[in-house]
Amino acid sequence: MARINLLPWRAERRARRQREFMGLMGASAVFAVLLGFLVIGYYDGQIEGQGQRNAYLEGEIKKLDAQIAEIEDLDRKKAQLLMRKQVIEELQASRSQMVHLFDELVRTIPDGLRLTSIKQAGDLLTLEGQSQSNARVSTYMRNIEASGWMRDPELSIIEAKGDDKALPFMFSLQFRMTNPAAAKTEDDELAEGGAP
Repeated sequence: MARINLLPWRAERRARRQREFMGLMGASAVFAVLLGFLVIGYYDGQIEGQGQRNAYLEGEIKKLDAQIAEIEDLDRKKAQLLMRKQVIEELQASRSQMVHLFDELVRTIPDGLRLTSIKQAGDLLTLEGQSQSNARVSTYMRNIEASGWMRDPELSIIEAKGDDKALPFMFSLQFRMTNPAAAKTEDDELAEGGAP
């Protein structure tokens, strides 16, 4: 007689496969969750490390900013000291200029001319005086032009209104003081700078 297996083997096989599938699904889910935690942890570590690097760089930038501010302050102090040095050098260079100027004033005054007032504003001098004639004033202006310590004479006024019959003309002229040594030095510097 033929034996017939009436046990529900197909149902058991299906149930076993279903359990295996659910086990694999559970294992996959656990693996996915673990993998997600690992990826999140890795990127959190990267973000934290970058944050620390950024904080370090910001600290170094603050230090450099403080050093730059200090350098700028030193540059300002240096510029002030250089300006003071230049003023002192100019004062030392012009110390003897007045002596030379008065010496030149005496040498350049022609006969028949008398100075009544001298006014200074920077390197501009204004002279007022009396003269026998216009020609004497012209001679005086030529003498000033030929002097090494005076330049650019300019006659403001000349008129015949003096009370003195010997010196009837009143005049006013201006000129600029100069230092021949300083002018020569500037000319030398220009010549050196312009040379190829």
